[in-house]
Amino acid sequence: MDISPSVQSFVFHFGEMGSRWGFNRTVGQMYALLVVTERPLSANELAETLNISRGNVSMGMKELQSWRLVQVSHIPGDRKEYYRVTGSIWDMANTIFEERKKREVDPTLSLLRDNLLEEPKDQEEAFALEKMQEIHDLLEMLTQWSGELQRLSPEKLSTLMKLGAGVSKMLSMKDQLFAKNNQPNSDS
Repeated sequence: MDISPSVQSFVFHFGEMGSRWGFNRTVGQMYALLVVTERPLSANELAETLNISRGNVSMGMKELQSWRLVQVSHIPGDRKEYYRVTGSIWDMANTIFEERKKREVDPTLSLLRDNLLEEPKDQEEAFALEKMQEIHDLLEMLTQWSGELQRLSPEKLSTLMKLGAGVSKMLSMKDQLFAKNNQPNSDS
């Protein structure tokens, strides 16, 4: 399967980004190719297009299935398995976030909870536990907030994001206005 230079550029870049999201470069490339291809692709097509082995494709597809990002489909009369992405781009973002939370945030929260049950033995440990409590509270707040965001429809989430930029500008204007009002008057 031939892909255009722009698609190839995207696929390679997505592979690099995938390594930052928790899966390896090749798996990221496979997923990117599936995202930008309208029809489901076979393992052979993925291997040929990305110049990787069939075994690498097989392992990568298992990983993407464990992340719940791809699904297998079959074409009547064809014994091959075909792969396609699951859901929309919003679904992809939610799924990646959920999986990263399960793999990274949840174990950290669990460790922090266990540590916070301990009584400090001295002032140094009391300080360390205080900082762990702050980290715990921040992660809990972010987890609750992200859970609320994930329950929104893509349309409402998009609206909220647009509002967020406006709210940020309004808060900056408020800060500037109050800063001017709180300056001493030089006329007195």
